[in-house]
Amino acid sequence: MPRPIQATVHTAALQHNLARVRQSVPDARVWAVVKANAYGHGIERVFEGLRGADGFALLDLAEAERVRRLGWRGPILLLEGVFEPRDLELCSRLDLWHAVHCDEQIDMLAAHKTQQPQRVFLKMNSGMNRLGFTPERYRSAWTRLNALPQVDEISLMTHFSDADGPRGIAHQEEVFLHATADLPGERSLANSAATLRHADSARIKSDWVRPGIVLYGSAPDFPERSAADWGLQPTLTLSSKLLAVQSLQPGDSVGYGSRFVAEQPLRVGVAACGYADGYPRLCDTGTPVLVNGVRTRLLGRVSMDMLMLDLTPLEQAGVPFGFGSEVTLWGRSSQGSSLSIDEVARAAGTVGYELMCAVAQRVNFAVDEGSP
Repeated sequence: MPRPIQATVHTAALQHNLARVRQSVPDARVWAVVKANAYGHGIERVFEGLRGADGFALLDLAEAERVRRLGWRGPILLLEGVFEPRDLELCSRLDLWHAVHCDEQIDMLAAHKTQQPQRVFLKMNSGMNRLGFTPERYRSAWTRLNALPQVDEISLMTHFSDADGPRGIAHQEEVFLHATADLPGERSLANSAATLRHADSARIKSDWVRPGIVLYGSAPDFPERSAADWGLQPTLTLSSKLLAVQSLQPGDSVGYGSRFVAEQPLRVGVAACGYADGYPRLCDTGTPVLVNGVRTRLLGRVSMDMLMLDLTPLEQAGVPFGFGSEVTLWGRSSQGSSLSIDEVARAAGTVGYELMCAVAQRVNFAVDEGSP
């Protein structure tokens, strides 16, 4: 049999989280953001759960081809646009919409020979300072695009840097509102955090919202609010099994570097999961984990293929354990309890996005199409 570690994608949870987004912004159309191979879940594995979206947004042309091969005939948006002139040929063939964030991309469009005008999303740098035209240059970029026969409709787009925190979005909304006054075209502004946190306060109607992490059951503003607070469900479970149980006496250590030393007798479970599976090596003693649905903690240092767990809470709860017992690193246990990926990410000093994207190729994936 294969090594007992598995990542499970929950289709019904994806559908639920998409519905939660629509509940927050009922008048907007929804891009399901599936960049980075659907945040590590796999585009093919999430497609059924997210096909109720109005479009798919991503970065990579090869991923756009995969979405089309799945039978999707609706809009697909390249969030960073094209990278070289020949990419525009594929945009024409696959009917892709694409962002325009720099003069070079306008130059490519101007030189492109096509019989089919293209839909573009003109991006403004309203304060994020990554991609986009400055507010002072935005209108001239729009004018130049609008004069090209290669361009059909122009939508207006920006990205919020602080929608998940106390600074909020008002300062960028003001910049965008001033720079786009009287310009025609649909607007696309709201990311995950703005979609949930600022839907009622937004001054500018977002015709298209771009949820990413919330579709995958992670809170955009954790730990201020949890996924459960937002009514989101985990879409990815990383689970394994116990390979062994060790009995420690006071003074015994466990794992590389003897990072954990027992102060009293305790049982330690050894689970088939390590940093080569994508579990963060920076997680240390105290990181939460579930064994047979009971919450316990990691002990010592994560190694390449294994990690060690405190089995004391199971003994206290009278829950049996042993070789083959279920270990839930994040997501849902078969007993019904859940562990948020955000909690594990916080223990590693990172965010749930990174953990989702980091699950290794050697981990077997499965799709759960049952009820949430």
